[in-house]
Amino acid sequence: MSNTDFIPSERIEKAIYLIRGEKVMLDRDLADLYQVQTKALNQAVRRNSDRFPTDFMFQLSEKEAADLNRSQFVTGSEKHRDPRFRPYAFTEQGVAMLSSVLRSKRAIIVNIEIMRAFVKLRQMLASNAELSRRLDKLESKYDKQFRVVFDAIRQLMATPGRNRKQIGFRLRSAKK
Repeated sequence: MSNTDFIPSERIEKAIYLIRGEKVMLDRDLADLYQVQTKALNQAVRRNSDRFPTDFMFQLSEKEAADLNRSQFVTGSEKHRDPRFRPYAFTEQGVAMLSSVLRSKRAIIVNIEIMRAFVKLRQMLASNAELSRRLDKLESKYDKQFRVVFDAIRQLMATPGRNRKQIGFRLRSAKK
């Protein structure tokens, strides 16, 4: 069995959230992937707290935890109001640091797959940004071309100036 068959990438990608402008994974999802209890994962992190600065890991606020539960159609429980039980969110760097804390063969394999998922997500976002940039460029290009057409139509619609020669027959007044 190869590493990529070990954990479906879709499973990992679905566990990556955007919270506080960061792509993160929650402690409960990571614990599930590592096949350890969430409590055990968090205890290992607490024992090595110096390895997890706030840009590697942060605890969700009560509102963030409630919003997350609502978005997943899970009823919120009272325990999420207690700071001891609110989920922790790990950034890509925090997830990478977990492999050094958990020290198991599965942790290494899981971390490799998670890093691949983060890279894939980053590539998809970059691709979308490039596509958006190209679309903006095309849009501005066609706007300029259509502007010329509209300007020509406006000139055709403009009322004739006073110094234009009149076209047609003139009746001459009869001289008497």
